[in-house]
Amino acid sequence: MNRIIFIFLLFINPLQLYAEEIGSVDTVFKFLGSNHKIIVEAFDDPKISGVTCHLSRAKTGGISGSLGIAEDKAEASIACRQIGPIKLPLKIQNGEPVFSKKTSLVFK
Repeated sequence: MNRIIFIFLLFINPLQLYAEEIGSVDTVFKFLGSNHKIIVEAFDDPKISGVTCHLSRAKTGGISGSLGIAEDKAEASIACRQIGPIKLPLKIQNGEPVFSKKTSLVFK
C-alpha cells in the first residue's frame, strides 16, 4: 500500500528535483521520430545524504514523442539504496516527496 501511495505521489507532485539519467534501452523501433525506450535515472534526496534512488520509466517515442506531446505510460519502478552514511536533519516531515515526474500532456 505504501509503495502505491509513493508511486502516486511520484507522478502528481509539482516539485521535480534534478535526476541524472544513467542510461536508456530502446524497446520499439520507430521509423519516424525517436524509438520507444526505458530510461533509468538516479536522484539523491537533498535533505538526507547517503541515499540514492533509481527510477526506471517508459518514454514514448515516434513523432509525437519527439515533439513532446505524447503521454508517457505511468508505469515505473523505483529502488532506493544506501550509498554512504545516512545523515538525517534535525527536522524531517513524514511522507515528504523526494521526486516527481509528470507524464501527462495536460498536466506537464
